[in-house]
Amino acid sequence: MLADLDTIAFVPAADLDRARVFYEGVLGLTVLRMDSFAIVIGQGSNCIRIVAAGEFTPQRFTILGWETPAIEVTVQVLGARGVTFLRFDGMGQDDLGIWTAPSGDQVAWFNDPDGNVLSLSQHNRVD
Repeated sequence: MLADLDTIAFVPAADLDRARVFYEGVLGLTVLRMDSFAIVIGQGSNCIRIVAAGEFTPQRFTILGWETPAIEVTVQVLGARGVTFLRFDGMGQDDLGIWTAPSGDQVAWFNDPDGNVLSLSQHNRVD
């Protein structure tokens, strides 16, 4: 039943105006609507709802991510827009901050203005 329905991701934010500048202006996502409770961002047939959460402590793990067919290019474009990619001790990330898993999958992490951990990934396809 749920497998046939669209997915809605929820992201907390302390300041919706600041979040909108980042998600729309820096990441280039399309805002469908905004009110005092949330920003709704369109992403394909799914959406992201950035919710006014007041003060909160962000999680230390990834809460939202995007799969890209060209992670190096995407990291460079976002870096040019001011996104700083996170580095983790012992992860062996490259100069762009991209980690390559033993499987060959690649991941790069960054924070939104509230400290939520977001990621980009490029996965090897096995046919």
